[in-house]
Amino acid sequence: MIRRLSAGIVLLASISASAQPVETKIGYLHRVEPKAGLSLLQVPPENNGVAGAQVAINDNNTTGKFLNQHFSLEEVRIDESKDAAAAAAALAERGISLVIADLPADGLLAAADAGKSTNLLLFNAGAIDERLREEDCRANVIHTAPTRSMLADALAQYLVWKQWRRWLLIVGSHPADQLYGDALRRAAKRFGARLVQEKVFEDTGGARRTDSGVVQIQRQMSTFTQGAPAYDVVVAADESEAFALYLPYRTWDPRPVAGSAGLVPTSWDASHDQWGAVQLQERFSKQFARRMTARDMQAWTAVRMIGESASRTRSTEPKAMLDFLKGPDFTLAAFKGQRLTLRDWNLQLRQPILLSDGRMIVSVSPQEGFLHQVSELDTLGVDRPESKCRLK
Repeated sequence: MIRRLSAGIVLLASISASAQPVETKIGYLHRVEPKAGLSLLQVPPENNGVAGAQVAINDNNTTGKFLNQHFSLEEVRIDESKDAAAAAAALAERGISLVIADLPADGLLAAADAGKSTNLLLFNAGAIDERLREEDCRANVIHTAPTRSMLADALAQYLVWKQWRRWLLIVGSHPADQLYGDALRRAAKRFGARLVQEKVFEDTGGARRTDSGVVQIQRQMSTFTQGAPAYDVVVAADESEAFALYLPYRTWDPRPVAGSAGLVPTSWDASHDQWGAVQLQERFSKQFARRMTARDMQAWTAVRMIGESASRTRSTEPKAMLDFLKGPDFTLAAFKGQRLTLRDWNLQLRQPILLSDGRMIVSVSPQEGFLHQVSELDTLGVDRPESKCRLK
């Protein structure tokens, strides 16, 4: 009896040892661009984004060990001398067909087009440009980063819910600022806010911290906002970080600030602690000794989407994964109070947007009362009837 039991144990051990986990290799393609923010507290960490992906790899492997699956991450950094398309092709040559991409819009499109012939599936975890989901959409690019219109709509819903309908809109002079300004104008019109005045803040360059002392900034912002028609809130579009952080407490009239400073719409914030988010925040902080950023969360979400698809389809083929993610059975729990799903018409991930003041989460959009026939999350951003995307 003992011998038979022992033999059985030996046999089971032998079977277990012979079953090698199915390996899923994920690439992380990003361009490192030094960024000098106005605030020393908001300078992005060097591993911004990729750290979130690494935490998600660990989460995938926790589940994967029960399903005989294993996930790994290969980071590829490119600079101005390297081509995104060539880097994507190199990943495909090494057998990596699933790639998290944190690239500018043009680089992402180049990588996507280069990857068509090798069935490369990319997850956009960085670029918020509308055109990537509209006229320049690609059938092999899933977007976990929200769009500017999603961020603007989330903010507008809250401001309108608060009855702060009169906006003083200040837009920066850089192209990205102008795009965010367009999204805010659209949101105001969509939800019933009114732009009482628009102003452009010209960025004249210089060393922002040293060329403008506190006294000069205090006078400049007060004078810049003086004389505006009666308004409820200043809404700033300043993705280039040239002026928006100088606005709170320095405007001529005592009014709240929102947009690129003050009340900021974001996919994630270090202060978020609802719906189990503390568990993820603590896991992240323990591994990297810093707080989790929005870019980290967008990358985490992309890797978790891959893990969820692999566990449900038992396949690592990009087409099988894409078909599942676009289908009705896919949902993802992401600590935001609602399960996330994918818009099948442009491959944008539906997601709530947090509204943060830098210390706490003030609210979460979509707001109460903003209804939709399919999903309230589709009140954020370009809806299906408005979309110009033709996936190809």
